[in-house]
This record gives sequence, structure tokens and C-alpha cells, in this order.
Amino acid sequence: MLKAVLFDMDGVIVDTEPLHHKAYFKMFEEVGIDVSLKMYDEFTGQSTMSICKQLCEFFNLKINPQKLVDIKRNNFTKLFYEDNQLKLIDGVEDLIKNYFQNGLKLVLASSASMFTINNITKRFDLDKYFIDKLSGADLKASKPHPEIFNKAARSACVLNNECIVIEDSSNGILAAKRAGIFCIAYQSKNSRNQDYSLADMVISDYNRIKYENINQLL
Repeated sequence: MLKAVLFDMDGVIVDTEPLHHKAYFKMFEEVGIDVSLKMYDEFTGQSTMSICKQLCEFFNLKINPQKLVDIKRNNFTKLFYEDNQLKLIDGVEDLIKNYFQNGLKLVLASSASMFTINNITKRFDLDKYFIDKLSGADLKASKPHPEIFNKAARSACVLNNECIVIEDSSNGILAAKRAGIFCIAYQSKNSRNQDYSLADMVISDYNRIKYENINQLL
């Protein structure tokens, strides 16, 4: 029986990927590294610290990864407050309300920093729906490691087979499957070149997974 839904954030709840893209590539330019779009796409779903550690190793940078994290996050914060067009993904607010009204426990489990998560939930008045919010930046391992979803299930006081995960990235889907959790992949227009083959279900319309349609999956 379905008891909880674990939501990714970027590309699932809010379309912040264009802002992240600008923030990362501005950081790449500032530190003088040439990151291809292919390499950037492979980072989707991972925490900023994990990405910056990989960049330091790959480009043999003599910079502390935390410095890269700080540059990227400062860029993102500036863009976040300047972009008046930032909005929720179509249909996701109705889906969140639908699950909440039917008694499901909702947990936000994102690779974004808690600072960014809190900014998003406050801006769109979503805190009242979620019993907990988890940031991959605060954990030992980043997606595709299953730690964040295992912890999210425990936070909701449910078994992993009593949850579903909604994700949009290859790394997030793999993390959910490694945790043994039913995973629904949302095809976000800004999540380029992601592999949905491991997902249990792939959608592009949130109406397909309203409570009355999804409750019998588990």
C-alpha cells in the first residue's frame, strides 16, 4: 500500500535547470575550465559538492572544491532573485495537494543545497505539504547512491516498498532503484540526455499519477 511520495525538486517540482546551467557555466568561465555539454549533462542529479570534486580531479585544479561550490551557489542565488519567470512545473502543485489531501506523507529529497530548497519551498508556499526536506549536500554520498531515498523513507516512517519516488534524472532514477523504491520518471524538457530505462513508469503529465490512479501500483 502506498504511504509516502518522495519528490526530487529540480526538474520535478520547479524548473530551475536553466538557472543552474547559467550558474555553472559562469563558474566554469571564472575558473578557466572548458566543460562540454555532454560532461555537464552527466552531472544531472548530483550534489554541487560531488560535481565540484569531480571537476577538480578531472581538470587537476589547485582549488578547494568548496571554493567552486561557493562560486556556483553565489551565481545561482543572484540569478534566482533576478528571475521573475521562475515557476512550478505544470501540474505539480495540484499533484502535491492531491497526495496531501489523500493522506500520503510527502518528503522532498533533492541534491540541491538546503538553502536553495528552502528558497523554493518558501517562494511557492510548499512547506505546509512536506513532512521533511532532505538535501543531498548534507549527506555522505550523492545520487546515484541510494542514501538520500533510504533516509527519506525512514523520515516518513515507512518501508521502502511503501513509497514511490518521482525523479527526472538518470542519477536520481538509479538511486531510487538501488534503494528498492518504485520510481516514476518525469520527462522534463530541460533534463537533456537522461536515461529513463530503469524507471518503473515514465510520464510527461502529472494527471496520470494522481492518487486515484497511482494508489494501486504498489
